[in-house]
Amino acid sequence: MQLINTVLGVPLGYLMYACYWLTRNYGLTIILFTLLSKVILLPVSVMVQKNSIKMVKLQPEINAIRERYAGNRDRIAEEQIKLYDGEHYSPALGCLPMLLQLPLVLGLISVVYNPLQHLLHLDGATIEALVRQAGTALGTTELGSSPQMVVIRLVHDAATAGSFSGFAPELLGRIAALNLDFLGLNLSVTPVFGSATLIVPAIAGLSAWLLCVVQDHANVLQREQSRGSQIGMTAFMIAFSTYFGFIVPAGVGVYWICSNLFAILQLFILNKIYDPRRFIDYASRPKPLTKEQLARKKAEEGALREREKADLKRFYDVENWKKELVIYSEKSGFYKYFSDIMDELLAHTDIVIHYVTSDPEDQIFELAKGRGDGRIVPYYVGNEKLAGFFLRVDADVMLMTMPDLGQFHLKRSMARKDMEYVYCFHYPLSTHMVLRRRALSDYDTILLVGDFQREEIRQAERLDGTPEKKLITCGYGLLEHLSARYKAMEQEQRGHKKVLIAPSWQPDNILDSCIRPMLESLLGQGFQVVVRPHPEYVKRYGARMQKLVESYRDYQGGDLSFELDFSSDHSLYDSDVVISDWSGTAYEFAFITKKPVLFVDTPPKVNNEDYGLLTVEPLEISLRDQIGRRVAMADMAAVPQMLRELLENGADWERRITDIFDRTIANFGHSGEAGGKYVADTIRKKREKRQ
Repeated sequence: MQLINTVLGVPLGYLMYACYWLTRNYGLTIILFTLLSKVILLPVSVMVQKNSIKMVKLQPEINAIRERYAGNRDRIAEEQIKLYDGEHYSPALGCLPMLLQLPLVLGLISVVYNPLQHLLHLDGATIEALVRQAGTALGTTELGSSPQMVVIRLVHDAATAGSFSGFAPELLGRIAALNLDFLGLNLSVTPVFGSATLIVPAIAGLSAWLLCVVQDHANVLQREQSRGSQIGMTAFMIAFSTYFGFIVPAGVGVYWICSNLFAILQLFILNKIYDPRRFIDYASRPKPLTKEQLARKKAEEGALREREKADLKRFYDVENWKKELVIYSEKSGFYKYFSDIMDELLAHTDIVIHYVTSDPEDQIFELAKGRGDGRIVPYYVGNEKLAGFFLRVDADVMLMTMPDLGQFHLKRSMARKDMEYVYCFHYPLSTHMVLRRRALSDYDTILLVGDFQREEIRQAERLDGTPEKKLITCGYGLLEHLSARYKAMEQEQRGHKKVLIAPSWQPDNILDSCIRPMLESLLGQGFQVVVRPHPEYVKRYGARMQKLVESYRDYQGGDLSFELDFSSDHSLYDSDVVISDWSGTAYEFAFITKKPVLFVDTPPKVNNEDYGLLTVEPLEISLRDQIGRRVAMADMAAVPQMLRELLENGADWERRITDIFDRTIANFGHSGEAGGKYVADTIRKKREKRQ
């Protein structure tokens, strides 16, 4: 207690003394002290308010991370940390007010217990002498936790005041003048049943209830909690505040009551200073589920679990030697990366494809049903069961587009040590900047988009000391499909060149860094400008996107439009030139249309900070100067002229990009054959070995 008094009580005692000097009333002193503490800590509260708003804005992304990596706590934690760092959100900052409240309460208790020191500023020797005399008067040396309170009580009592006759009358007069009562209550005593001070813990509990009610409706974080959580928190705070009011002097209870009431006032002030409604689109946020919706959701989840259980049983019931090929897909959209290889296998082999997906709505279920020949056998395995499934899976070959095998919760099978894991790319660029370090280390075979990836992978293997993998030059089937669709597409006739702004959704993308100066430079320059955000950007930052659209309402219908319907990519390939940052769509546009791209040099997305240890420059960087031009974020005024130069040299760009494409993408038009042949040959060899 002495340490607390020295470290916390002394500085707070001076603040209490200043309040007492102003009011000359003990109760008003505590109230003023509480108010001043709130004012002093207001900047901290503003920081917490901003931080809380960030948390609410991030919640949809956090939910998506938890859903995507369900069952993998390490990966969820890693992805959340990356998200927090990108948005400058601090999880610990929310605890700061409580951490600051604790020393305030402890310090205040020390001040209340030691009024001779903090309110009268008596020196230590005098206080010690007074305490000794109080012990003599009572015939004991045990004066409890607050001997200074005992001294004051004895001096105030006419029957015992004479015991202190040896002290200076002026000193005794100062002590006698120290009135610790407020509204008829002695704030120096701890409330007990039968005492008037019992009202203090009762009001403390009531003030806690009132604070919780207000917070449930006005606090940016508390209003996000479920009704059950809100009720639970309210019950806890009422119980805690009431109990706390019983175990501390009534003066501390008054502080707690005032702190709760001032917190309500502070909450409204914070919402004025930093209004959450300016940053959070509450109108577009999903409303809490009704009881009926909640019941229906639970029923659907139950049915999905039963379906998953049945699918797992079907999978394990198939004899191991018959499961020659297993494909794992994270969600429905990944089918397009396997489709050409699957078509090749289905057309020229008798291999049965066991297709496992974590998306219950995956298109593979309808495709398999449509074939009706049993050559594609689909299964649903959700994220929570996936880690166990991976450990038990048994096949000759497992084909995936998922990086980081073995790096997190999804490990190589323990049931089949000689199973060959084959990686298929879902983007046509480099391997060592966007992917994490060692993201491909646990694979046996890589189906290369082009030979440019060969040296990247070999250098990474030497750097990490991992065994060499089989590298099969395959190609990239998605580009073949996109190219066919582009050639069949009817080109729109228009008077102005169409400029499509197609940013990524990563931090510091075009929309968050330089879209306004870019549009200011483009509008009125004879271009038809279309802004097509990434679908994930609209999903995560809908309010931010809507605010941008609203601010250009007067321009729309003329030379500017916003495309928020992503059901078709016609507008992308119908454009004359694309402006992008680090979106993979820009490279697909250039490779398919043979038209140039203007790249804005926003900060790149780097998942492997060690990519510079390889001597090969990532294609994401080197291609920026080969299939278009680059412009700095601070130089948006130069964009119109740069676009004109790109458009004026269309034939030259077509020749240049065609040459780059031919040198970069392997087996164009035949990637499925190359990938399918490798898988078929591998399975044939394993069949022969079994026989």
